[in-house]
Amino acid sequence: MGLDELTADVETAFKEIDDEEAVGLDRETRHELAMLAAVFDTDGTDELVRRAVHLLFQTTVDRGNLDFHLRQGYDVTYDEYLSGMTYDEMTGQNQYPQRDDERRYQM
Repeated sequence: MGLDELTADVETAFKEIDDEEAVGLDRETRHELAMLAAVFDTDGTDELVRRAVHLLFQTTVDRGNLDFHLRQGYDVTYDEYLSGMTYDEMTGQNQYPQRDDERRYQM
């Protein structure tokens, strides 16, 4: 897998997410969400869920977990995904032929 497959999978997942994503909550999660709603004095829980997704994503990026999983599944990093090209493409390593070490020093 690579950058093209990752981009296609992200676009597919984005299309599949409904504007009204219904999530089943267990008792502990419901209690924690209720506590956060009371503390932050929000009218609904939608804003808290948005904040939670942003926080989880940012934490995953900051700790390197996202890159770890992207490298395992797609052999790319988040930076490569954002730029639209791999490091090899960025540095031009793909444009030069491999050196022949046996003939390297022959005249």
